[in-house]
Amino acid sequence: MIKVKLRGNETAEQMLRRFKKACEKEGLTKELKSHAYYEKPSEKNRRRMRKGPPRMMGMNSSSNNSARH
Repeated sequence: MIKVKLRGNETAEQMLRRFKKACEKEGLTKELKSHAYYEKPSEKNRRRMRKGPPRMMGMNSSSNNSARH
């Protein structure tokens, strides 16, 4: 559950902006959009295949690139 407390002289708009950022950081908005309508399992698989294979993080670090040159 995401909680946002009012800071000193913060306006309601600023607090709402912080709440929206927290929701995006948690992935809540992405999850809500994915559940907005039913997606058949075959469509999910097709979308995942179009997205491509999962990438390995850290494989393109500068130390690996400098060793090749």
